[in-house]
Amino acid sequence: MAVDGGCGDTGDWEGRWNHVKKFLERSGPFTHPDFEPSTESLQFLLDTCKVLVLGAGGLGCELLKNLALSGFRHIHVIDMDRIDVSNLNRQFLFRPKDVGRPKADVAAEYINSRIPGCEVVPHFKKIQDLDESFYRQFHIIVCGLDSIIARRWINGMLMSLLNYEDGVLDTSSIIPLIDGGTEGFKGNARVILPGMTACIDCTLELYPPQINFPMCTIATMPRLPEHCIEYVRILQWPKEQPFGEGVEVDGDEPSHIQWIYEKSLERAAQFSIVGITYRLTQGVVKRIIPAVASTNAVIAAVCATEVFKIASSAYIPLNNYLVFNDVDGLYTYTFEAERKENCPACSQLPQDLQFPSSAKLQEVLDYLTNHASFQMKSPAITATLDGKNRTLYLQTVTSIEEKTRPNLTKTLKELGLVHGQELAVSDVTTPQTLLFKLQFLS
Repeated sequence: MAVDGGCGDTGDWEGRWNHVKKFLERSGPFTHPDFEPSTESLQFLLDTCKVLVLGAGGLGCELLKNLALSGFRHIHVIDMDRIDVSNLNRQFLFRPKDVGRPKADVAAEYINSRIPGCEVVPHFKKIQDLDESFYRQFHIIVCGLDSIIARRWINGMLMSLLNYEDGVLDTSSIIPLIDGGTEGFKGNARVILPGMTACIDCTLELYPPQINFPMCTIATMPRLPEHCIEYVRILQWPKEQPFGEGVEVDGDEPSHIQWIYEKSLERAAQFSIVGITYRLTQGVVKRIIPAVASTNAVIAAVCATEVFKIASSAYIPLNNYLVFNDVDGLYTYTFEAERKENCPACSQLPQDLQFPSSAKLQEVLDYLTNHASFQMKSPAITATLDGKNRTLYLQTVTSIEEKTRPNLTKTLKELGLVHGQELAVSDVTTPQTLLFKLQFLS
């Protein structure tokens, strides 16, 4: 059959892309004021545009399907997880036979086999395992992640790819980031133009801190099923070491979850607490938020639509944050998240750290970890002293942590730091090293 639209030998059939042409080859009341209908936009989607999807879970499966059916043919997907049987109720690209296989590989195989001409390239690894040259090749990146740390890392990576000439941003170096997230019956989607609009770190306060239960409640006065599960995970596991000395809890290991589940039932029985289930145990151990397939579908549809808008330049993109809630009825609204002038990720300005010279390094570490604007996980602090780069504290390497641990109890003055001193801080939440300027309080 003759190809409609001149798409060559890619397996297209006449009329295949008519649903897309209606948006790209004619104007309308919602098109961008500068949009000129043509056949070139469709050709760009089909032949040139490269999209990266982060995550192949609940949102990722929906995103891959939506993008492939919208004309995007050059798609890469990254996911570090393997398929679990609990995924099958909503992550529709997977089947029982796929349990245990990498999500990215199976999702790519399924899309490639079902949608002619589409080429999805899988990457079974962490996003942190890929470098700048990899991310620089994409026109748009869309997130279906369930981790704030991963969101902040890719946000920092895209900031590091920006080029500035005499302080002016080169817009050709911008790679738009479309981010979606769901939590039960609630969801959100946002469009981020790095260096121009509010980034992930600009609105870090919007992400609630992870819920932790008071240790005294867990140990002595449990009232909820979750308290019993946390008791077993935090206190009983290291005491009994059921799978050998030094073996930590692995939320993806069924035998570990089963052991915690059984011990939690025993703990719950002692305090007449009901409601312990295997699924709840898995959710508490892995910090899983219950997923709803319909919410994933809605948010993925919004994200895919924004990718289409930006790639085609046919419509004005979302500006820049959408909230969706169907807990009670259906409610949605949009607002413009504002850039933070002193954002540590996108402002290019050193952040002020205000402490008295008598403050201990531990206080600085706690500030970087607990402050809503930073929320770092394991910050490493270095400074230039007497012309030499000195590591004040590094947590991630055991030998260096042991060597630098005494610095935590020393005052900033004892460490040789002075007013106006620049501190370089690195963390798992960003690929960039952040600069802070120490301001001593009198």
